[in-house]
Amino acid sequence: MAAGKETTRQKMINIMYLVLLAMLALNVSETILDAFKTINDSLTASAANVGNSVQQLFSTFEQTRLKESPERAKPVYEKAKQAREATTDLDTYIRDIKAELTNQSNGYDLITGDLKQRDNLDIGFDVMINKKRATALKQKINDTRERLLTLLGPQDSKTVSFNLNADDPVKRGPNHRNWEELNFGEGVPLTATFTILSRIQADNKNAESEVVKKILGKMDQAVVNLDKFEAVAVAPTSYLIQGQPYTAQVFLTAYDSRSTPTVQVGGNPISVKDGRGVYNVNTSREGVFNWKGTISVKQTDGTIKTYTTPEQRYIVSRPSAVVSPDKMNVFYIGVDNPVSVSVPGIPSKNIRIGISGGTLSGSEGKYVARVTTPGTVTVSVSAEIAPGKVQVLSHTQFRAKRIPDPVAKFSGRSGGSVPTVALKAQNAIFAMLDNFDFDARFKITRFSLIIANPRETASVQVGSGNTLNDSMTASLNSIKPGSRVIFDNIIAVGPDGSPRQLAPVALTAN
Repeated sequence: MAAGKETTRQKMINIMYLVLLAMLALNVSETILDAFKTINDSLTASAANVGNSVQQLFSTFEQTRLKESPERAKPVYEKAKQAREATTDLDTYIRDIKAELTNQSNGYDLITGDLKQRDNLDIGFDVMINKKRATALKQKINDTRERLLTLLGPQDSKTVSFNLNADDPVKRGPNHRNWEELNFGEGVPLTATFTILSRIQADNKNAESEVVKKILGKMDQAVVNLDKFEAVAVAPTSYLIQGQPYTAQVFLTAYDSRSTPTVQVGGNPISVKDGRGVYNVNTSREGVFNWKGTISVKQTDGTIKTYTTPEQRYIVSRPSAVVSPDKMNVFYIGVDNPVSVSVPGIPSKNIRIGISGGTLSGSEGKYVARVTTPGTVTVSVSAEIAPGKVQVLSHTQFRAKRIPDPVAKFSGRSGGSVPTVALKAQNAIFAMLDNFDFDARFKITRFSLIIANPRETASVQVGSGNTLNDSMTASLNSIKPGSRVIFDNIIAVGPDGSPRQLAPVALTAN
């Protein structure tokens, strides 16, 4: 067609030319139609051969494995039958579609052996697209694929590869077509529609063959598949006396997490999970107990092989708790009292501790007790001896006492002779706790200072806090050898908040 401006006549000629090209395109040659029939016949024969092979697999399995080891073979056989049922459902559905297409084509031509209207471009489109049979077929194909993969399981499904799927192609350009349009859209002759359906049937049979072989082949694998490994330490006993050596075997073990062997202890079966037996026993009696376990595994030839564990020993003792103060056998008011709690045989994280007449803080066996009033304090200890089961183990009583009165000191002395120079160098009085293990501090809130120089009238001054005021400092600077320096009416407050009157401090200058 020429470029540039066209006349009305020329435009009409161009349109007629395009219509002619379209009509020529629709006229599918007999050679192409014959080729589709040849491919269809080949696919049908291939699917039939695969079907016969699958049937032979089932027959052989029924005559051998199912008779020799029915207990083990029957679950495998039933799973393989489920795979065949899934593919049979899909094959039946496709056969129904073919029957509908054949009826609309008025059957087969006896001379060509092909559909009478094999070149028809409307029948396949109407049935598959307009009547949504292609959409339903797409869902049926994908559902069948998922059923087969589910029967194989997560591990085996990774090792198979079959073409049974109906996924939409990756989008490319504005004229993107989905799976239905790509296979059964406009312009597809009826014989091509049949060929595509036969190809799906062949893919279906191939998938069935691969899955059935995989499932039935499980009988040829070892009964025990060692797929899990674990480091194990085994000791003859879990209870030792001081000085007794501790001996244990440390090794690597393997087990089949997917098997269900028969595990017994003392002739009684125990539960098995992930290929491992779990032995639970009631510990209502004290004493030393021994036990052995036996594991029975069926071999590939159907025989049973039994394995026996080494003798195991465990000791059951009465629960006990140890509660001890970290510093002395008493709780003091107003300070942190460290406490250690241990329960032999029970982890510290499972211990529960409580107190009456005070508070407790801490964890993992180390606690701090604080009490507020003199008297008796009870510390109770419980332990979680089993999941969700807490048992009270002990009640221990302690005395709660006030902190002893401190001793007032000036210039490091509470009495006696002190050099005059040393007395004049001080400006504060302190309350000291001698030989006391706790970090308890007392603060002097008030006191009286009496200074008596030889042959002079004594002066009395009152101060607050523990520091000498200016007047007291001046009086103290006037002392001479033989002067008496006395601190009286000394009041101090400690951690418990109560005021204490301390003994006087009487010093002589020399």
